[in-house]
Amino acid sequence: MDTSDNARQPLYVSVLEWLETIVAAFAIVTVVFTFAARVITVDGGSMEPNYYDGNRVLITSLAGEAKQGDVVVITHALNETLIKRVVATEGQVVDFDKELGELIVDGTVVPGDVYGTENGITFAAEDRDDIMDFPQTVPEGHVFVLGDNRDNSSDSRLLSVGMIDRRNIMGRAVFNLYPPSKVGPVW
Repeated sequence: MDTSDNARQPLYVSVLEWLETIVAAFAIVTVVFTFAARVITVDGGSMEPNYYDGNRVLITSLAGEAKQGDVVVITHALNETLIKRVVATEGQVVDFDKELGELIVDGTVVPGDVYGTENGITFAAEDRDDIMDFPQTVPEGHVFVLGDNRDNSSDSRLLSVGMIDRRNIMGRAVFNLYPPSKVGPVW
């Protein structure tokens, strides 16, 4: 015969204890995913070949300030959420080599393969009315972002997006969640 306290407790007490545990766990998960980390689904092809439409990444605002090379999720640009790569930070000068088709930061060519893209595909298109004039210096508190798929990306080259205020960065991508072949830390 079991004489423990649990055996003498009425069923409703055990149910209430379980309910309390479930509610506490739900509250913790809600706080974590509201303030510390979020799962973002990539929408569109602007980050190919590194991120495809439907890929999922974990982002966090607790991983420190975004720096050159980081993949970030941005709000308030074009009234939608964008995932892009930071290629320059405050005080850096951004330009594009018209012959090589490469990004230039502070006078140094940054080949596409540095970020897993093709070399020779990074232009500031001259046939569009909404392209910034270059060179540009990134203002204090801002970053310059590009999509990895430079031919199909609405990014900081466009006047409608422009330099991104750091306050509009939801967070840095820190972990790839989907597809299973890419699960792991973001490089």
